[in-house]
Amino acid sequence: MQFGIFTVSDITTDPTDGTTPSENERIKASVAIAKKAEEVGLDVFALGEHHNPPFFSSSPTTTLAYIAAQTTTLQLSTATTLITTNDPVKIAEDYAMLQHLSGGRVDLMMGRGNTGPVYPWFGKDIRDGVDLAIENYALLRRLWSEDVVDWQGKYRTPLQGFTSTPRPLDGVAPFVWHGSIRTPEIAEQAAYYGDGFFANNIFWPKEHYMRLIGYYRQRFEHYGHGTAAQAIVGLGGQAFMAKNSQDAKNQFRPYFDNAPVYGHGPTMEDFTEQTPLVVGSPQEVIDRYAAMREYYGDYQRQLFLVDHAGLPLKTVLEQLDILGEEVVPVLRKELAVNRPAEVPDAPTHASLVAAAYGDGPVREARPNANQGDNLSGSRPYQDSPAPAGSSFGPAATRKAS
Repeated sequence: MQFGIFTVSDITTDPTDGTTPSENERIKASVAIAKKAEEVGLDVFALGEHHNPPFFSSSPTTTLAYIAAQTTTLQLSTATTLITTNDPVKIAEDYAMLQHLSGGRVDLMMGRGNTGPVYPWFGKDIRDGVDLAIENYALLRRLWSEDVVDWQGKYRTPLQGFTSTPRPLDGVAPFVWHGSIRTPEIAEQAAYYGDGFFANNIFWPKEHYMRLIGYYRQRFEHYGHGTAAQAIVGLGGQAFMAKNSQDAKNQFRPYFDNAPVYGHGPTMEDFTEQTPLVVGSPQEVIDRYAAMREYYGDYQRQLFLVDHAGLPLKTVLEQLDILGEEVVPVLRKELAVNRPAEVPDAPTHASLVAAAYGDGPVREARPNANQGDNLSGSRPYQDSPAPAGSSFGPAATRKAS
């Protein structure tokens, strides 16, 4: 079971003192938060992607690479990568590079995005959102799994004889989660490929997400990836903690009441009753999240949102201390009790490599001399098979005499 945090990278005015951090301050704070997450024993740090104020994170790979260089165990992920408006070729290249630089400590969460104008900014139509997610991801899978890709779709320039570099570390692509808060087609997509499904269940009552996750589990089994109980599920969550419940409520209320996401709507009491937001003592957080598997089944990853709504860095770091020292160790134990042996852990690079190769040697891609020309019969890597029909020329393989 993995525990971690995710940030949506918002830059929000602190309602208690009226200060707004600069982009530079918030970017540096995100690095400090990630390092603190590893220090207190958390497993995952995930960073969102946005292309407009008040968010700072337009380049998750740059930020995650910088964090990777300053951490050793932390799994780095996204929350989310925009599969609709990013070019799948660039996603394949960027995240394979990050995978190499981080020693395999990277996975991705794909999402369609929730900022409407981002579609026309990148030449896309929001009405094509689901179709873009499906087509672009199909191409991304091929770019990571095939050395030479010929491809034609509806939304992108065709590819002929294209090789995405670098090839994935050890010949194993990063694991992919598909994030959604309401879209059955995305749950279906995750199930079809046997990927993970991440339900960011921070906005609505649990019954909504029970249906969505139940559907994903059912379809995961339908496509033959394992039983429904073996499907790979992640959950979003959020909490604000203090030693006693009333102190937590008093401290967090001004942030809740003014937060762009949920302020000026339901009261904090109504919101905490109907969603996974917990504002209270560490034990209250433990009780709420230990019960999650009663609704969603045994799952693999729990991420908490802790740095939003204008909370100052000092407070966020204090929250991480509580999370890492008092909450997560207890949750690890409680969620391990009576966990069926058949339920897998969240995939990591090491487990994916073991599944692909067993005890055998892994692939280390070594290029042949190549000038970007896979069209006339050359093969880009020393272990790539020669194209069909290559009886002569540089792609031909001399038969043993």
